[in-house]
Amino acid sequence: MRTLLGIFITTIVFCSCSTVEVPATKLEKAKILPLELQDAFQFRKVKMYFYDPSTPLVTSSEPVVFERKRVEWGALDNFDRTQRYGNYFSFFWRTSQEADVTVRLEYRQAALGASVMAMERYYPAARGSVRSDFEVNGDDFSEFGRVTSWRALLIVDGRIVALTQSFMWR
Repeated sequence: MRTLLGIFITTIVFCSCSTVEVPATKLEKAKILPLELQDAFQFRKVKMYFYDPSTPLVTSSEPVVFERKRVEWGALDNFDRTQRYGNYFSFFWRTSQEADVTVRLEYRQAALGASVMAMERYYPAARGSVRSDFEVNGDDFSEFGRVTSWRALLIVDGRIVALTQSFMWR
């Protein structure tokens, strides 16, 4: 009886720690915000991946092959597979002070020219190291094409406190 209770409590604890990340919020129009960079907030690393099986995989590098298989995982038919074509971004950032942080990805796509699209994720009471994932895939990718340039912002109290961007961003 005690072991069953222990297993039950352990299961509850571990299940409560694992949450599914809600999809990023797409913005109709991204507001222009004041720039006030702070040392307490910083981007540490950016991981980008472009998934399109029509481009041949010219490497035998295990991490590259694994990333392609990870994106394909769970696709049951050809429609599911084509919905996964697109750009994937992971931003690793950290903050040394607790704050309500919004991470915004602003990007341009091939068919849209100079128009800027944006997505956001909100992290209440964020502190320490955090990973934010964004995906530009599915209908957005098939209709407007690849992401040509991007920038990521950390926003606190309506001010940009940290940013990173592609070299093509203007």
